Amino acid sequence: MKHILLAGGTGYLGSFIAVELKKRGYTLTVIVRKSSKSKDLHSIADHVIEGDLRDPKTYEGVFKNIDMVISTVGITKQKDNLTYMDVDYGINRLLLDEGEKNSIEKFVYVSVLHGNTLRDLAICDAKERFVDDLNHSFVESTVIRPSGFFSDMEEFYEMANRGRIYLFGDGSIKANPIHGRDLAKVCVDGLNLMESEIEVGGPEVLTHKEIGEIAFKATRKPIKITYIPDWVRKFLLKILPWFMNKYSFGPVEFFLNVMAMDMTAPRYGNKKLLEHFKSLIKKD
Repeated sequence: MKHILLAGGTGYLGSFIAVELKKRGYTLTVIVRKSSKSKDLHSIADHVIEGDLRDPKTYEGVFKNIDMVISTVGITKQKDNLTYMDVDYGINRLLLDEGEKNSIEKFVYVSVLHGNTLRDLAICDAKERFVDDLNHSFVESTVIRPSGFFSDMEEFYEMANRGRIYLFGDGSIKANPIHGRDLAKVCVDGLNLMESEIEVGGPEVLTHKEIGEIAFKATRKPIKITYIPDWVRKFLLKILPWFMNKYSFGPVEFFLNVMAMDMTAPRYGNKKLLEHFKSLIKKD
């Protein structure tokens, strides 16, 4: 069975991919930065390598027996004052460099839906620069473009739990986010597919209003939704850079842009958003 290197195994999606790879019998090496979360991977992976993923020395000897790579590496919540170019581009570029040196067979990379049309955003610019590099590499690659994760929808749950949800516009923008377990199957399938890109979403296409209503249903609280004029969102995009540093503004910039975009992709999987929201209640 092929030997897979997984980068980003401690994240929301990466943890599901690790389980899926082992379920299918792959030999698995996970490379992660040192953190308390990496302990969970020792019971799943055949090898766990911890280190500074920005340091080329971390990768010395790692790729010797690797056949394929899956990377979910990217900044989600800014904590370390690193830029998207440091992480979403820089670390993945190092992974590709080592992959090329060792003639790996395949590189599967998780980017974002519509990323190539959002290159004016810092996060998408970094991700798409790496996609450009993948496309120019002799290593075969597949880019996975999910419509959004269930974990991204948890803000709806948090607002509902507080008693009121705030939406930009009239709440009619649509999305079909996907559960990490379903998306993990797509990523692992990508190791053996010829497609250069795969757009994928969950089984339910929902408006933001409907997502809010599902969140209230999960929390068993009365539906209270406040609709904020879209000009407020546009105004925030203009003024927030004056009050936030570039590290903190990046995730906010992405959020404020995609909240006004149709984020639907071909449907896949069977995990429903209500089930996910109910699972959060058990954690509270």
